[in-house]
Amino acid sequence: MNVAEQLVDTLARQGVRRIYGLVGDSLNPVVDAVRVHPDMEWVHVHHESSAAFAAGAESLLTGELAVCAGSCGPGNLHLLQGVYDAHRNGAKLLVIASHIPSGEIGSTFFQETHPQQLFAECSGYCEMVNSAAQGARVLHHAIQSTMAGEGASVLVLPGDIAEDKAVDAPDLASAIAPARPAVIPDEAAVADLAAAINDARTVTIFAGAGCADAHPELMELAGKLQAPVGHSLGGKESVQYDNPYDVGMSGLLGYGGCQQAMEEADLLLLIGTDFPYSSFLPTGNVAQIDARAAHLGRRTTVAHPVAGDAAETIRRLLPLVEPKDPAFLHKQLKHHARELEKVIEAYTSGVEKHTPIHPEYVARILDELADRDAIFTVDTGMNNVWAARYLTPNGRRRVLGSWRHGTMANALPHAIGAASATEGRQVISMSGDGGLAMLLGELLTVRRHDLDVKTIVFNNSSLGMVKLEMLVAGDPDWQTDHAPVDYAAIAHGAGIPSVRITDPARVREQLARALATPGPVLVDVVTDANALSMPPEITLDQVRGFAKASARTVMAGGVGAMVDLAKANLRNIPRP
Repeated sequence: MNVAEQLVDTLARQGVRRIYGLVGDSLNPVVDAVRVHPDMEWVHVHHESSAAFAAGAESLLTGELAVCAGSCGPGNLHLLQGVYDAHRNGAKLLVIASHIPSGEIGSTFFQETHPQQLFAECSGYCEMVNSAAQGARVLHHAIQSTMAGEGASVLVLPGDIAEDKAVDAPDLASAIAPARPAVIPDEAAVADLAAAINDARTVTIFAGAGCADAHPELMELAGKLQAPVGHSLGGKESVQYDNPYDVGMSGLLGYGGCQQAMEEADLLLLIGTDFPYSSFLPTGNVAQIDARAAHLGRRTTVAHPVAGDAAETIRRLLPLVEPKDPAFLHKQLKHHARELEKVIEAYTSGVEKHTPIHPEYVARILDELADRDAIFTVDTGMNNVWAARYLTPNGRRRVLGSWRHGTMANALPHAIGAASATEGRQVISMSGDGGLAMLLGELLTVRRHDLDVKTIVFNNSSLGMVKLEMLVAGDPDWQTDHAPVDYAAIAHGAGIPSVRITDPARVREQLARALATPGPVLVDVVTDANALSMPPEITLDQVRGFAKASARTVMAGGVGAMVDLAKANLRNIPRP
């Protein structure tokens, strides 16, 4: 057994069943080890960044170790984008970054880079293998680090060492501890927070992805405090469902009453969120609960910080806080419903006749047709808006995106990983035409592996979010629009069944047929590039208000089923 075979065998014993990557050059020993291993598959992508995106998505869905690989030099450089995304999303990812021959390192050899420097910022552990014996130890450390929640691990492996005879290392016999322990909050910090809550007449909760395992506790706390609950985009799938206290989302992509609820509360309680846009967060009386103490107070002024898991902290907090009057909650729920109702007419009246097709309408129909346990992968840009406003979470659906790295072209590679790891579940890639074009070759990956991915292309022949950013800044949009492209024809040429939708009256019928078709399908929907254009009455002086109000006249472009949820929550309010 050589080092590469030892590596692959160790990964197989850890439950890894596939490695995503692009074969070649210094990586060939690892590729050959995968070829001969009975329990391992090579998922051949067409760009190394896609390998990291796909592996990251697999890990986020399964909670298990996932692996990607790239060859020396350009292969490693291509990996970086996806590794940054996976690292920031908290995936348990092992990156095999093959390297030039060990004796040539430092000689400006062909394709030489310095992988340990390249990956330093997007990994929690990054080491180069210098010998067979040391490599076995490094492999264990790399796996344990990422499984412990320290972010991506990178194993830099020179090609010649990969072919050396393996050394039996005791480290590789160690069991891997797959989960970090719960972070138990300090009693004094919890008591201080409870006192602050009791002193406040009204409380609003803003929750994020850190509440993924704390939904029951979060709802119990909101009920006792009669607190409106808003969420970040990353927290949507774990906070919004079965939530009678929901007031929507904050940020430039936000909607509904969340911003007002945060600003009008005596105390804002941030739970499990590292929401980065400080301009949307009050600086007055703010408390924060986060399992990662380094997150506390880094986005706004926090008077009452608590380092602890959301569920563990809330359980300790509940007996200490006093019930509150529901008047503030009722006021915010009514405001939230009114805000959503304001934007319904423009995006539901006559949409079956409007061409180009309203993208909001497509997203709403897609939400209605998708399986109850569907996995959505969402491109950065305007598709973030459609996902935030139209996908209805239910505790079973998953929504993956580049929430923290914000890169284009993530949706289709994420879908590749999702489909590879979750056979039998519906996987839908909500792709923008700009994102799809950037990594267009991954359609060949979908076809090569016959992955059951439904790629829905919101094709507006424009970089819509970039256009909006320019308009918000007061600049004319430039270089954002391009000539129309028929992505259905491209998919057909790649051997993928496809349909191009231009008639809004046929959106439901054609989407339903595509979703029901076994195997990969691409749906190219020609949508309106001006769906969220800036109205002429918005001036530069109004830009700040435009952002703070969640862009009511522009970004509040419809909300789909969420208006029904908001109305349903109003039924619990006693009538005067």
